[in-house]
Amino acid sequence: MTEPAEHARHVRDRYPGTALSSTDGVVLLYQQDVPEKTVNRYPCRRVHWVRGELFILKRRDRQVAVCGGFGLGAPATVLVLEQLIALGARRAVTVGTAATLRADLSTGQLVVCDNALRNEGVSRHYLPPGSHIKASQQLTYALTASLRAREVDARSGPSWTTDALHRGIDTAAVFAVADSLVERRPRREQPEVASASASASASGEAWDPVSACHRP
Repeated sequence: MTEPAEHARHVRDRYPGTALSSTDGVVLLYQQDVPEKTVNRYPCRRVHWVRGELFILKRRDRQVAVCGGFGLGAPATVLVLEQLIALGARRAVTVGTAATLRADLSTGQLVVCDNALRNEGVSRHYLPPGSHIKASQQLTYALTASLRAREVDARSGPSWTTDALHRGIDTAAVFAVADSLVERRPRREQPEVASASASASASGEAWDPVSACHRP
């Protein structure tokens, strides 16, 4: 893989002034239709800086980067996240879907991930060996507070993951339950999942990481 710093230099040669350091962070979106719905809610501009669809959204006097269309799984996510970090991103929130292992979690329920079972290979290249990894406490708190401010019901708990987002920056994640591994049924499109994903995406775009940093 090309060294991310080399990629950043290449992008800046083509687009002078390229930087994400002035943004509050980046929201990574996995569902194909979510980025389009997201960018239609705010003034934004599309930039061609990474492998994926990247938009810079303006909300009041703040800027947030939104990235989608980069693929699924840990390798695809890490590839685009490495590029985003090299361009200056220092906070990341992921919004996706997951299957539940609990019978008391229904379709459309939002779960803010507070720690993850590392059952993939990517994180082993970034972190010392271990069974679990905790999400950023400050960023997870900010994400949860943003959901509550919008009166969105969300629970917190662990995930069993094949994805990893760690390069010395704060990270947080929220998933909408899309299907169940308790009741084995074919996965199908359901409006509750789309609604929950949209709520999570809107909360991610509106999060205020600065105020969270003052929490003891």
